[in-house]
Amino acid sequence: MLQFLIRRLTGAVVIMFLIGAFTFFLFYTIPQDFAELACGKTCTPQNIAVIRENLGLDKPITAQFWEFMVGIVAGRDFPVGHCSAPCLGVSFSSGEFVWDSIMDRFPLTLSLTIGGLVIFLVVGLATGLLAAWKRGTPVDKAVSGASMVLSSFQIYFLGPIVLGALVYSTGWMDNPKYVPFTQDPVGWFLGLLIPWVVMATIFTAQYTRMARSTMIEQLQEEHVRTARAKGMKQRYVFFRYAWRGSLIPIVTIIGMDLSALLGGAVVTEMTFDLAGIGRLAVDSSLTKDLPQTMGVMLFGAFFILILNIIVDLAYAYIDPRVRLA
Repeated sequence: MLQFLIRRLTGAVVIMFLIGAFTFFLFYTIPQDFAELACGKTCTPQNIAVIRENLGLDKPITAQFWEFMVGIVAGRDFPVGHCSAPCLGVSFSSGEFVWDSIMDRFPLTLSLTIGGLVIFLVVGLATGLLAAWKRGTPVDKAVSGASMVLSSFQIYFLGPIVLGALVYSTGWMDNPKYVPFTQDPVGWFLGLLIPWVVMATIFTAQYTRMARSTMIEQLQEEHVRTARAKGMKQRYVFFRYAWRGSLIPIVTIIGMDLSALLGGAVVTEMTFDLAGIGRLAVDSSLTKDLPQTMGVMLFGAFFILILNIIVDLAYAYIDPRVRLA
C-alpha cells in the first residue's frame, strides 16, 4: 500500500507542475498589460511603471515563472508584505494575497461538498440496497421510477423552486447562508440545509440506480451463489459477500462526483447566493483579476488531485488487485 501511495503522490506532483506551468503561460502570454489591469482606467503611466516593477512584470517571462513556482513552495516578497507559502500572488482588485482570499472562501465550499456528499451517499446507497433487496416488488419499481425522474433535475432549476416553496412563500426556513461550524454548529447546519437537500435530491438518484444494479450483479457472482448453496442466510450473504464487491464502481463514481461538486460550486453558490470559491472564480473573471483567477484554478486542480488519491486508496483497499496494477 505504501508503494501504491508513493506512486500516486509522485504522479500528482508532476501533474500539478504541468498544470501550474500551463496555467501560468496561458495567462501571462496573452496580449494584455497586467499593470494596467491592476492600476485601473484612470492610472498614469508613471503609476503603471511602478506597478509593473513591483509585480515583477518587467522581468523576462521565464524569470516570472520561476518566481511564481518558487513562491508556491517557499513564499515571495511583495510591496504589500511577505506572502507565505503557498503563495499564489496578489489580487489586482483587492490587493490581498490570493491564498488568503481562497482560504476565506474554502470552508463554505468544503461544507457544501462534504455535507451534500454525506447526505446523498447515505440516502442513495440505502435506497439502492432496498431496491435490490426487494427486486421485482412494488418497492423496487417505486424507487427506480423516482430515481429516473429526480436524475433529470438540475441545481439551477430545482434550487429556485425549493427556495420559493420553503423560504419566500411559506417562510418555513431562512435564506441559505454560511455560518462557521466552530462559531454556531446549529446555524451552520440550518444555513446550508437547503443547498444540501437540493444537491442530494439530484445526486441521490444516480447512487440509487448504481447501488441497485451493482448489488444485483454481485448477487449473481459465483462466490455468492456458493455461499447460498452452503445454506447461509440471505441477509448474511447480502451484506457479507455481495456488499463489498458492489462498492468498487460506487467508489469510482464518488471520486467523479466530488470533482463535479467542486467544479459545480459556481452553479450552486450562484443559485443560493453563497460566497464560496465558485463565486470567487466568477467575480475574478468579471473583474479580470488574473492572479486570483489563476490561483482558484490551481487550487481547484490540487483539490481534485487530492480527492482522486483518496479515492484510489479506498479503491485499492476494497480491491487489492488494484495495488498490483
